[in-house]
Amino acid sequence: MSEVAINDNDFLRQFEAKVNGKLAKIEYSMQERKVFLTKLFIPEDVESGFKEDFIKSVLSLIEEKNLRVVPTSPEIAGFLRRNRQYKDLLPVGIRI
Repeated sequence: MSEVAINDNDFLRQFEAKVNGKLAKIEYSMQERKVFLTKLFIPEDVESGFKEDFIKSVLSLIEEKNLRVVPTSPEIAGFLRRNRQYKDLLPVGIRI
């Protein structure tokens, strides 16, 4: 896994990363100690492995902040389903 440099843009409520001069982003909303990951946008001409690395980097950042993740984006929910090691980030009662 290659670490992706993530910028947490509080004003626009999105995690951002530059790739090939373009902006990849995951939009979110906060409620209590939970981060709702609502939308994933990856530029079209980016290699396929970047998406996985980007999501992993965002989840690591969320874990460092001691927050929980509620994935409302189908792509991110699918990622969490395939990568069970991140299930500890889900709030109590949420199963994917």
